[in-house]
Amino acid sequence: MINIRKLEAELWESADLLRQGSKLTSSQYCMPVLALLFLRYAYSRYKMVEAEILQGRPMRGGRVMPVEPSDFAAKSALYLPKEAQFDYLVNLPDNIVSAGLKSKDGHDINSLGEAVNYAMQLVEDQSEQLTGVLPKTYTSFADDLLRELLRIFNNKTIDEVGGDVIGRIYEYFLSKFAKAVASDDGVFFTPKSLVKMLVNVLEPKQGVMLDPACGSGGMFVQTGDFVNASGMNANTNMTFYGQEKVEYNAQLCLMNMAVHGLNGRIISGDEANSFYHDAHNLAGKCDYVMANPPFNVDKVKAESASAAGRLPFGLPGVNAKTKEIGNANYLWISYFYAYLNDHGRAGFVMASSATDSANKDRDIREKLVNTGDVDVMVSVGNNFFYTLSLPCSLWFFDRNKNADIRDKVLFIDARNYFTVVDRTLNEWTEWQLRNLQAIVHLYRGETEKYKSLIADYDQVLQGQTIDSLEDDLQEQKADAKTYIEKAQRKDKKRIEAEMNASIAEIEAELEIARQREWLVSKYGEDGQYQDVLGLCKIATIQEIAEKNYSLTPGAYVGVAEQEDDGVDFHERMNEIHVELAQLNQEANVLMDEIQKAWEELK
Repeated sequence: MINIRKLEAELWESADLLRQGSKLTSSQYCMPVLALLFLRYAYSRYKMVEAEILQGRPMRGGRVMPVEPSDFAAKSALYLPKEAQFDYLVNLPDNIVSAGLKSKDGHDINSLGEAVNYAMQLVEDQSEQLTGVLPKTYTSFADDLLRELLRIFNNKTIDEVGGDVIGRIYEYFLSKFAKAVASDDGVFFTPKSLVKMLVNVLEPKQGVMLDPACGSGGMFVQTGDFVNASGMNANTNMTFYGQEKVEYNAQLCLMNMAVHGLNGRIISGDEANSFYHDAHNLAGKCDYVMANPPFNVDKVKAESASAAGRLPFGLPGVNAKTKEIGNANYLWISYFYAYLNDHGRAGFVMASSATDSANKDRDIREKLVNTGDVDVMVSVGNNFFYTLSLPCSLWFFDRNKNADIRDKVLFIDARNYFTVVDRTLNEWTEWQLRNLQAIVHLYRGETEKYKSLIADYDQVLQGQTIDSLEDDLQEQKADAKTYIEKAQRKDKKRIEAEMNASIAEIEAELEIARQREWLVSKYGEDGQYQDVLGLCKIATIQEIAEKNYSLTPGAYVGVAEQEDDGVDFHERMNEIHVELAQLNQEANVLMDEIQKAWEELK
């Protein structure tokens, strides 16, 4: 398995080493480097889509018809002219002048910096929304530094992992640049699995989508993927709008959307500050709202926020002396609701504390719950965010809920359901995401979707069970050990790689089998919803009122019973006390010896 974190760290270390050897500041270096990553990502996606287009491509005069920009637009991808393709730039000669390169308007290209600037201009020409967004400052880089950067980002491992890895590398690099570039903005990025969970529950099909805190545009990208995967065209079916106060992030958003072939209108700067502006005039007009707003923002001017509207439940608590709102979480929550039309859905990430905060927040929450439009609440554990370890909650509104769940809310406590990526990062795998989505489907009475998921499991597993796969895994590991030991030195690395790949494949299938078992053990083969202690519960508005309008899932789902591990608690505690007493005694002896040695040294 390829270690993504190791790849990110190696790329960053190499790129930052180059910066240290240059005369550039972090802020001068940041956007050009991220734009090179964007170009690398665009090229990776370009080659993948080109291969799809060429499959079954008609021939003329014995030759396959060349690809056209319109072919890429039809597949929501960005077309790259030859001079803007990453491998073209990587393979340019050291002596650029000797190549006799010219731009399309006839100007000579005399340095690698000029060639990269021209590539960025050609990319902008392919996408109207990128006009003026991509940096063209590469002549400030020495050619040898720029050439080395291109080489670093031409790492073939990126293609082995898949195009999505560049999105993560974007985030990693931006987090590394953050202290110098965005330290005052409190910006952090939404983990992909959380974004996918939002999209999976909202199930966007067509209409207007808004993200009023859009950052680098992950909500738009995942929505586009979801719509396209369902057989529709995201650009035809969806209209994307975004607000992003930090102009730097808005540029990233436009790059991210462009590489996925998505069109949208993104407003940035002061007029995009959602506390004071409905920049697109979308109150009451959105079919979908998705966001990961900054948590716990303070010092929001109450009068300005009130004048900006979108507060159907009133203002949160205001400091009478400063006339400022001390915590803006419920401003965001109110906005997300206010933007929806009468059949709209919203899904957003929010600080865990907001589910049961007191005073004016509690009053707003009561009004919100009594609309009947709160749909699903999900608790998420620690270490999901890329740069922060805080837990959070996912909130979902639906203005057009089915009549039989109109007065109900589904609570899911997923704090103990995740996959560990490494010591500091957790995520939901694709199958875990689908399992959580399946609970929502059953709550909504959509049992056919549940059965479809079970069919997908069975198609992948082909009758294999956890037991059979565990046996296969042990057998494969034993075979691998034997083959590697017997292999000649020249073949060892190749055979070891092949064996590890086979083991990883079985381990992946075993994990799928375990996820199927996790789901079926709770809801059966046919999908019969039931509350599961410690995991989920459907609560009525009356029950929520009885708990003082708390929307914390843990208050409803309870705690799952722990399996008896066969250990007598009191007996084990006595053993621990004996062990502790013995350790204390040894520590005291050691301290006496240290003190004695110290006295002798005086």
